[in-house]
Amino acid sequence: MADNKYSFEIGNDKINVNLNNFAAQANGSLLIEHGETVVLITVVMSQRPAYRDYFPLSVDFEEKYYAAGKIRGSRYIKREGRPSDESILTSRAIDRCIRPLFPEEIEKELQLVATCLSWDGKNDPDIASIIGASLAISCSNIPWNGPISAVRVGFINNEFIINPDYEQREKSKIDVVFAGTERDDEILINMVEGKCEEAEEKILIDACDFARPFLKKLIDFQKEIIKKHGMEKIEIVEMEIDENFRKNFEEKYIEKIETALYEQKTAEIKKQGVENLKNEILKDYENDEEKKWAVKLMMFYLNNVLHKKILETGIRPDGRKIDEIRPLSTEIDFLPRIHGSGIFQRGLTKSLSILTLGAPGDQQLLEGMEIVGKKRFLHHYNFPPFAPGEVKPLRGPGRREIGHGMLGEKALLPVIPNFDDFPYTIRIVSEIISSNGSTSMAAPCSASLALMAGGVPIKRPVAGIAMGLILGEKGDYKILTDIQGPEDHNGDMDFKVAGTEKGITAMQMDVKITGITKKIFQEVLEKAKKAREIILKEMSKTIPKPREKLSQFAPKIYTIKINPEKIGEVVGPKGKIINEIIGCCEVTIDIEQDGSIYVTSEKEEGAQKALEWITNITRELKVGEVFQGKVVKILDFGAFVEIIPGQDGMIHISEIAPYRINKIDDVLKVGDLVKVKIIEIDKLGRINLSSKEFFEKNKKVC
Repeated sequence: MADNKYSFEIGNDKINVNLNNFAAQANGSLLIEHGETVVLITVVMSQRPAYRDYFPLSVDFEEKYYAAGKIRGSRYIKREGRPSDESILTSRAIDRCIRPLFPEEIEKELQLVATCLSWDGKNDPDIASIIGASLAISCSNIPWNGPISAVRVGFINNEFIINPDYEQREKSKIDVVFAGTERDDEILINMVEGKCEEAEEKILIDACDFARPFLKKLIDFQKEIIKKHGMEKIEIVEMEIDENFRKNFEEKYIEKIETALYEQKTAEIKKQGVENLKNEILKDYENDEEKKWAVKLMMFYLNNVLHKKILETGIRPDGRKIDEIRPLSTEIDFLPRIHGSGIFQRGLTKSLSILTLGAPGDQQLLEGMEIVGKKRFLHHYNFPPFAPGEVKPLRGPGRREIGHGMLGEKALLPVIPNFDDFPYTIRIVSEIISSNGSTSMAAPCSASLALMAGGVPIKRPVAGIAMGLILGEKGDYKILTDIQGPEDHNGDMDFKVAGTEKGITAMQMDVKITGITKKIFQEVLEKAKKAREIILKEMSKTIPKPREKLSQFAPKIYTIKINPEKIGEVVGPKGKIINEIIGCCEVTIDIEQDGSIYVTSEKEEGAQKALEWITNITRELKVGEVFQGKVVKILDFGAFVEIIPGQDGMIHISEIAPYRINKIDDVLKVGDLVKVKIIEIDKLGRINLSSKEFFEKNKKVC
């Protein structure tokens, strides 16, 4: 082991760290390897302060096509473009792990970049990126209260697996990333991200216990490196608030803060009350420095009031009990003509989901560093500025929209019917109409309603709930069910849990504190289950199960299976046959290599015509079968007759009539309809016909 190279075995793989100064001008940098997946981690702190009302940290995970040894992109642009959804999800996961451990006093901008330089197709770079981020920051001169560690846990054949590879994850009942840090010899979980196949709560609790020893070992591994290579941290000089300033602020505003948070009648008025109070405070102070400290004190006391009230009395800002869900309402068929719609409302939070069904060919094509293929189920989440009552420019989906959309997609995917049973491409869009916390968990609820209303045969409906935490200075705490605005903003945890009546399908947790204990983790899952059952019961009152039939406006898909060797006959030379079918029948046709053909049409008549056409082209002809065909070509020695669309046979001149014919043109012309019988199919598949026994009838037809 070199002075700047370290190795750690975990599961069946090694994690190697190389502390060579690759990015010499960064505050911290390193290379980390998980198997043969290599990630470069860099962290930089700006020289000048950036005075903002949020912590100025940005995290970017960079996928590189060369890491997979591929040249990808469009025909004209062979370089990476905007970040893929997978890249954004990894960036968000790293961010949620490291953000809570930075001191609030840091006012300089921070940027952490994780660049995947090599990808082995086996090990996901997200685990290496989180560990590498922790170590790079810990060894840098940037103040931070780490380290943290992370592991992925799978569950196959009733056994837990540490850091399963991609193949194992496909077979696993759960796929969950746990990140944690250590305080007082206890591992605290500070980030959870995962999807499950309707897993029971006990499995997730046991998975968390299984992860803890590995998290502990990875933290110890990092501590050894930090002792040798850790730099002296930059000292943060925080200006203390003048005591007279503080007292003056308290006298003026402490009661108004409590009133704004607790005594306003509705969530809408509360929000306006807090905003109006902030404006009043800003007007009351002259210079920027005083305004800055006044706003900080306001946020400090908002936080204090919320914590004190809930911990001492169990009363929440809207008067609910700590385990009480806001009033629920559900609705379906809100929109005409679309394929399915559902509305889910919880308090002031409202989500409208719209279902669209498409042909198999409408699947999304994926081309990234890790994923290349097709995607037939998509859940998209939109958060317009009017939802929280704000005015902002309309832009494309941001990281938050992509993250929440994918969380809903993970939650719903386990109940989506497989392609063989339901060969549609399914797109659900959840439009957040009104927002007061927990919109990401309202989305799968409204999406389930839309799916069932649209007749998609999902296994079971999915519901989600966001759980919160209020932690006291002495370790006392209250777990909150269904958090809203101030409880999310000023609380200590946002733990989203989605699932069905059978178990959990997706979960995501981030905290504003160091982390949560095993006891809290277990209690959260138990309380979330109770809340989920209440929500599912309410949803079932509107629609208990998927409708038997699809919407009249949804396209219909008809399936036929042919001999794969006959695919070429359906397609025809340069696509001539299939394009003719599509044009004449007004359908969409998708063909799989195994011979499965999917005909999609809004009109049943056109679909049936296309199916009959394909059946005739691909049917296995037999000697002795009789057809009425059309003469398509005449040669000196015989005539070619199209007996079924796209399939010709030949009548030799000797088989046209029961007597000798000198010239074929004397009895047959192109376009004539003739009755023929198959008398031979040779080894090359050529079809020989005869019309002798039908000759007199053919003369009448001709």
